[in-house]
Amino acid sequence: MTDPGPPQWERSVLEKVALKAIEEQRRARQWNILFKLLWFTVIFLVLASFLGWIGPPDKDTTTSSLGKHTAVVDVEGIIGIEGQASAERLIKGLNRAFKDENTAGVVVRINSPGGSPVQAGYVNDEIRRLRKKHPEIPIHAVVQDLCASGGYYIAVAADRIYVDKASLVGSIGAIMGSFGLVGALEKLGIERRAYTAGENKDFLDPFQPENPAHRDHARGMLSEIHQQFIKVVREGRGPRLKETPEMFSGLIWTGEKSIELGLADALGSAEYVAREVIKAEKLVDFTVEESYFEALSKRLGTTFGASFAREAVRAAAGQALEVR
Repeated sequence: MTDPGPPQWERSVLEKVALKAIEEQRRARQWNILFKLLWFTVIFLVLASFLGWIGPPDKDTTTSSLGKHTAVVDVEGIIGIEGQASAERLIKGLNRAFKDENTAGVVVRINSPGGSPVQAGYVNDEIRRLRKKHPEIPIHAVVQDLCASGGYYIAVAADRIYVDKASLVGSIGAIMGSFGLVGALEKLGIERRAYTAGENKDFLDPFQPENPAHRDHARGMLSEIHQQFIKVVREGRGPRLKETPEMFSGLIWTGEKSIELGLADALGSAEYVAREVIKAEKLVDFTVEESYFEALSKRLGTTFGASFAREAVRAAAGQALEVR
């Protein structure tokens, strides 16, 4: 007698299970192909960026048909070795602006709280060099919301400084910040262990009690940098500066007050300076932008960092729950 096989309903269930498994395999293959394509695209973009195949347009080659214009280079954000306001980017933008045959004048448009005195010093030196090399091309600083500390260090290299009446200008000083965490370590029952070769190698270690000799040395360095800043301001502003006891104290003033003190020259926006001072109304931006690769790297870095932090918190929470 032949085996009739499984009942009809069982056969139907088995067919559905088999079809579902095949569908899952197909979907897994599709996702696998998609991820491979995405990784290939990322790798291609990285290589293309490094090889210079893609990136922001070279502004040296985009201005020939625009006629006489005012070149603009933006100092935006914190001045540092990396980022949009690095000396490397700013100097590259300034050189492109001065080399362009249609540049009638240059505006350094500043909106910065300051940053590295070294990076600001590089830009200040380069502006003064370009002024000597191209005396026929005026260069003016235009302050937007904020021009403080390193931002002002750059501004004083320009021929003139223009501000809005409500701009914030100044903060001529130097600062070094840290924390004293000795008490926190004691409360947490943590012992600090540091092994050094050189009696001052643990200079300003926040996990050690404050060393008076280290504190005095730090203050001496800050004073030296402060005097360098003051010298640059005096050289840049010359007899226009109306010095007061508070001028170099680190205070900040409104644009209107900064004109009274000789820290700035007049009210005016970038458009005003281009139109009324340089007499070349068209503004052309020579700011060196981030490449697509740099922007992508930052975005991916931020995403991965946030994901890692979330997973770390979850892991800690899970561990705490398990301990309970």
